[in-house]
Amino acid sequence: MNQKPQTCIIIFAKFPAQGMAKTRLQPALGIDGAACMARQLLLHSVEQALATGYTVEMCVSPAPTDLCWKELDLPKSLLWSAQAQGDLGLRMLTASQNALTNFDKVLLTGSDCPDLTAQRMQSAAQQLEQYDISMIPAFDGGYVLLGLQQANAHLFSNMTWSVSDVAAVTKQRIKDLSWSLALLEPLADIDEPDDLQYLPTGWLADYTLVN
Repeated sequence: MNQKPQTCIIIFAKFPAQGMAKTRLQPALGIDGAACMARQLLLHSVEQALATGYTVEMCVSPAPTDLCWKELDLPKSLLWSAQAQGDLGLRMLTASQNALTNFDKVLLTGSDCPDLTAQRMQSAAQQLEQYDISMIPAFDGGYVLLGLQQANAHLFSNMTWSVSDVAAVTKQRIKDLSWSLALLEPLADIDEPDDLQYLPTGWLADYTLVN
């Protein structure tokens, strides 16, 4: 009998340091506002992930031992790991391979999408009962979440990240592997000033927009 826990959500996160976090939002929110938004998005992502009832792992930079993470006072129930060296693809591959030694299913996500609710994460996990991969695309051409039952380097290696065809290339690579894909409703990442329109109602109330 398989005794593995069912699902692990891995949140890839960088510490929301002032001047270094969400820098593309600085023209709209200023340096302080961009850092505050990064922190708000991260805390919201953790909250929603934990609300699924699944195990949640923070895969972070700097490493979990860095004292900066204590500032956020995150829940004790979180698992922690350090991001591997290399590009985003290698970091995602390493984290997913490690997690799949202990879990049946892994959901890879970041902390940029406030509409990635607990219900949507649960739906992505449930799709893995019938499909090899589940994906929630992003409006910008990337993806907000990737759900896996197995990890393959072809999904992540030699990929150009942060461009508008990441989801399309990933879908082709899934097809190359002859894996089945459940494609869910696309959502918005909050990366650029134009993305602020997709924030939940009231989120901008405490921010001063830069003219």
